[in-house]
Amino acid sequence: MKLVVNSENIGERIDSFLSKNEELDLTRSKIQELIKTGNILVNGKTIKNSYKLEENDEVDITVVRENLDIEPEDIPLDIVYEDDDVLVINKKSGMVVHPAPGNTSGTLVNALMHYSKLSSGSEAFRPGIVHRIDKDTSGLLLVAKNDKAHLFLEEELKEHKINRTYIALVSGVIKHDTGEIDAPIGRDKLDRKKMAVTSNNSKEAVTHFKVLERYKNATLIECKLETGRTHQIRVHMKYIGHPIINDPTYSRGKNIDNYGQMLHARTISFTHPTTKERLTFTCEPDKEFDKILDMYKNE
Repeated sequence: MKLVVNSENIGERIDSFLSKNEELDLTRSKIQELIKTGNILVNGKTIKNSYKLEENDEVDITVVRENLDIEPEDIPLDIVYEDDDVLVINKKSGMVVHPAPGNTSGTLVNALMHYSKLSSGSEAFRPGIVHRIDKDTSGLLLVAKNDKAHLFLEEELKEHKINRTYIALVSGVIKHDTGEIDAPIGRDKLDRKKMAVTSNNSKEAVTHFKVLERYKNATLIECKLETGRTHQIRVHMKYIGHPIINDPTYSRGKNIDNYGQMLHARTISFTHPTTKERLTFTCEPDKEFDKILDMYKNE
């Protein structure tokens, strides 16, 4: 991976700069380790952790990902659609999409590997996974069963041709019937596990929302993503003062019934990689989501 330093980052330590990069997704200690082993170079030369960036510095990063021993597991799947090329899965809240160091079992990928052949994926620990949704977000996920389908769908995703809509229960009453949130998202400066609206090392992020119902202390909305940044809807709703209810990261409220954030990927629309037919699937949230929703309806 190559990065070119712009004027905003002049004078910043290289380990701090790289730890905020969303695509790298590396801790500061891991970055320091890569610097020591010569896997991070600036202008073709080795540097120290304390190196301070200069404008137009070219940073080369070589990341050797840990090999994960992923075992197929017989875990029930809620399959909405399947053919020779793709699967559409309704993922339950609480299920991690793919393995990572320290968490190599019980994920959606473990279940998929037991059920079907999958594409190689963009990385070895993510076979079949075209796009992700957060662990505690429920809803529709598109999976590729072969490499040809995966490459086609990956390109569709980059060109924003895979459309996804979500429903979310947010705190407070939103007065406007519709809205657009256009605010760049990057790593939070104080906590790299979080994302935030920021101009520093960020990417464009646009979310459209529509009010479905208003309650005494909450609003049910539909969200449509124009971009697909990490935690995008969760961060954007917090940014406008209406965080998603039950969000353990971006909301200060108590978690109800140990359920995840009240966010559900309800609709997905994409072009089939072989037939080129436009397919659309819709799946309503589970009973637990509805139970919490009813609590706010009846306040």
